[in-house]
Formats: sequence, structure tokens, C-alpha cells
Amino acid sequence: MTARTASVTRNTLETKIQVEINLDGTGQFSSESGIGFLDHMLDQVARHGLIDMDIQMTGDRHIDDHHSVEDLGITLGQAFAQAVGDKKGMVRYGHAYVPLDEALSRVVIDFSGRPGLFMDVEFTRASLGGLDTQLFWEFFQGFVNHAQVTLHIDNLKGFNAHHQAETIFKAFGRALRMALSPDERMAGQMPSTKGVL
Repeated sequence: MTARTASVTRNTLETKIQVEINLDGTGQFSSESGIGFLDHMLDQVARHGLIDMDIQMTGDRHIDDHHSVEDLGITLGQAFAQAVGDKKGMVRYGHAYVPLDEALSRVVIDFSGRPGLFMDVEFTRASLGGLDTQLFWEFFQGFVNHAQVTLHIDNLKGFNAHHQAETIFKAFGRALRMALSPDERMAGQMPSTKGVL
């Protein structure tokens, strides 16, 4: 399998973002997004997904975090779409259940070529570290639309909102790791009867 890396720059009147990823990394994470709690969550994705990730971002945060969070999801999705290449020889599907104390979340992903987000999460707080919890949906929506994946996210239980969020992002990382793994029996083959994803 060839190197699965990508570097994507996205500049708008609202945000300026550069993302570099290595899907076959060791979980190294570096970010200057300016949104501490989001960085904490993306560090979980990198660590548990074994994906190297470097993020540089400035945005119109004097308004709020909405544009920055959504646009980062978009840019990260574009980077994943670029890095996976033709998808031959990869597992394609991934899933994970992750607990953290009282919280438990399940994430299932399919690199299907069809964007779809199905997210069933009722956060017990409106914000975490100053970040509006509604923006997690915006982040994942931006990601799936541009990575062209189907993503199911379910928080099955939990009353601590920090724990709810952390189990979601850790499970997202683990599901990515499974889906992106090389499948020796599928080497050189497209994991679809259609012959294209």
C-alpha cells in the first residue's frame, strides 16, 4: 500500500485552515486551532486511530466557534478523502464501543463514497470548555460530506458531558483505525462488489 498522507489548505473569508495527516502514523498530534476542548478531542482521534495529524487554523472566533469547527470538519474530511486514495486493500468498515466511567458510546463508519451522518447524542450540558456542544454535529457533518463516509454515532449512556464527548471521539478514532487498516486478503482489490467506492 502506498503512503497514505495528505496536506489540505482551505481559506475562506471566515477561516484559514491547513491540515496534514498520515493515516499510517503513530498517533502524533499537533494543533493551533485556538479551541482547546476541540483540540483535546482531536488528540483522542489521533492517538486512538494511530493517525498523525497537524492542524493550523485561524477563524472569526470573535463571532463564535461555529465557522471554525464546521470548516475544520470539512478540511479534515477533504484530507481523509485524499489520503485514502482508491481504497483498494483496506478493510473499509470500522466500529468501536468506548466506555469512560459511566459513559458509553458506539461509532460505526463505512468508507462508502456516500456521505451520511446519523448521530444520536443528547449532551447533558450546552457547552464544554466554552465550546457549544451543538457544534460537534457540525464538525461531523462537515467531515462526512467531504470524506464521503457513512457515520453512525450513538451515545448509549452517560451523564457527564465531558465523558460523553470523549467516548465519542475515542470511538471515532478506533473505528477509523479499523476501517483504514490494510486487509491482507483484500490486497489490491476494491472492498465492494461495484468495483468502485
